[in-house]
Amino acid sequence: MEMKLFDAHHHLWNLEVLDYIWLKQIGKPKPFGDPTPIQKDYLTKHFLSDVAEANGIQLAGSVHIQVDSALIDPVSETSWLSKLVPAGIPSAIVGYVDLTKEDAEAVLERHLSFPKFRGVRQIIGMLEQRPDLSFTTENLLRNSQWQENFALLKKHRLSFDLQLYPEQMTESADFLRDFPEVPVVIDHAGCPYDQSESGLQLWMNGLASLAELPNLHIKLSGFGMYDRDWSSESTQLIFDTILENFNSNRIMWGSNFPVERLMNPYGFCVAQLLKWLAPLSEEEKNRVASETAKNFYRIGE
Repeated sequence: MEMKLFDAHHHLWNLEVLDYIWLKQIGKPKPFGDPTPIQKDYLTKHFLSDVAEANGIQLAGSVHIQVDSALIDPVSETSWLSKLVPAGIPSAIVGYVDLTKEDAEAVLERHLSFPKFRGVRQIIGMLEQRPDLSFTTENLLRNSQWQENFALLKKHRLSFDLQLYPEQMTESADFLRDFPEVPVVIDHAGCPYDQSESGLQLWMNGLASLAELPNLHIKLSGFGMYDRDWSSESTQLIFDTILENFNSNRIMWGSNFPVERLMNPYGFCVAQLLKWLAPLSEEEKNRVASETAKNFYRIGE
């Protein structure tokens, strides 16, 4: 029987409709490598074509995650996505709001005029010693306006997608302790970019501090961003650590397509997930594959 799979993290883009900055900077390196092969339209039909390569699953829905923080009007992305058919893809939208800006609430309210809007991602991932891996030039956790505007997520019943590096996990846990009502999901397994013994130890310690907060969830996604040759075997320790810390009711899966497509096809990513899930109970499998994400992103509301 095919497993219902909910893709909690993917992107779509149309270069004629929106003025994406990084997608038009052909060949300019990104933290995940050379983006040239994906710097072209990636529409619903392309996404569904990729999904069709996977065996043993039936797509149960998806969440679109914001693509470019440099868009002049981030709400234009939510507006474009809200017009897409088939209606099921995406099932929910996570948009961009710059929480360092005074107009953050006004932007949020415009996003909220679209019924599929569920949450915000503003990538905080930065390493002072590694500008090549950083997505921002500032430690947003220490920006007072950002801290203040984070409370808007509670006010408007929105979630936050937390993309960060292991070095930022303890500080993030300290900050998020004050926001128990805001559902937060860690993107890309917490970005364990340094898979040396000491690097993984830092990631494990940080992850444990975040997992102590009951409103924190995590995505199995983005594995190829920091290890082009990854497999379920090479990342078994990462999966086991996540399962031990978060349990199946706080873990979801995302393809990170089409970014992950730079490294592996959709079918490969699904096959790795199914290998990890094989020893789990049916209930646990269903949670990781679809139910956790559907609950977190309030699918069906």
